[in-house]
Amino acid sequence: METLRTPDERFTNLPDFPFEPHYVEVPDGEGGSLRVHYLDEGPPEGGIVLLMHGEPSWSYLYRKMIPVLTSAGLRAIAPDLVGFGRSDKPAHRSDYTYQRHVDWMRATLVDALDLSGVTLVCQDWGGLIGLRLVGEHPDRFARVVAANTFLPTGDNHPGEAFLAWQRFSQEVETFPVGVIVNGGCVTDLAPEVIAAYDAPFPDESYKEGARQFPVLVPTRPDDPASAANRAAWRVLEQYDRPFLTAFSDRDPITAGADRVLRERIPGAAGQPHTTIEGGGHFLQEDRGEELARVVVDFVAAT
Repeated sequence: METLRTPDERFTNLPDFPFEPHYVEVPDGEGGSLRVHYLDEGPPEGGIVLLMHGEPSWSYLYRKMIPVLTSAGLRAIAPDLVGFGRSDKPAHRSDYTYQRHVDWMRATLVDALDLSGVTLVCQDWGGLIGLRLVGEHPDRFARVVAANTFLPTGDNHPGEAFLAWQRFSQEVETFPVGVIVNGGCVTDLAPEVIAAYDAPFPDESYKEGARQFPVLVPTRPDDPASAANRAAWRVLEQYDRPFLTAFSDRDPITAGADRVLRERIPGAAGQPHTTIEGGGHFLQEDRGEELARVVVDFVAAT
């Protein structure tokens, strides 16, 4: 598999991002390997909070949350999905499939890091991959915080807002990563923060994963990922460990998905579900510290 690796100098002096990089090698699915990057902050013996980002962001998205979590004695681990951040980027769009993304994160989090007792915090594709992993390895997850995410099977209409985003992602000539993240926030990001979201992508050739992600979301019942996601749902519908929804109030893409999660997952019963006001799709940018405090309180209470 042909891959690209973003030069390290692209990540120097990013605002409010003092964290040291960590790496593991995982199988690429074609006999080679990929380097996957992750952040690992806080006391090694602390309870693990796994922070999973989505499209088209990277672990930089969690920079406001990590200090709150580590100050509470928790260990924050934030991987970069393959194709994003400091992780390697397969060079061809056909290299990226939903199943491969799940396999790459399983190899990182389960096989390489052997994480257990995990509190999953997932947003956007962080949930499409993270909730699949919960469905396939439920004993490794102590609790889940779902924020602006879902586990689609293609059995329901994805909504006009998502379809508009999908069309845009395929038709726009230059894929403006930082501008996209800014557009998904209620607050206006500073130019240097927008630039930090662009940092992993020196040119368009590095964006094949970001380009491909929107068309990998199951939007029809016979999607290649539908059967595996339905199987994960069958496990989630028996998952009785604590499950919390913390969606924002201003995200047209995932609005209403929190209700479905609460209705279908037993562990959601009786939990202090919350709606975070003043947050867009990327609520970690708009209300990161607030979301982090929700996580801290949830871990402490359960």
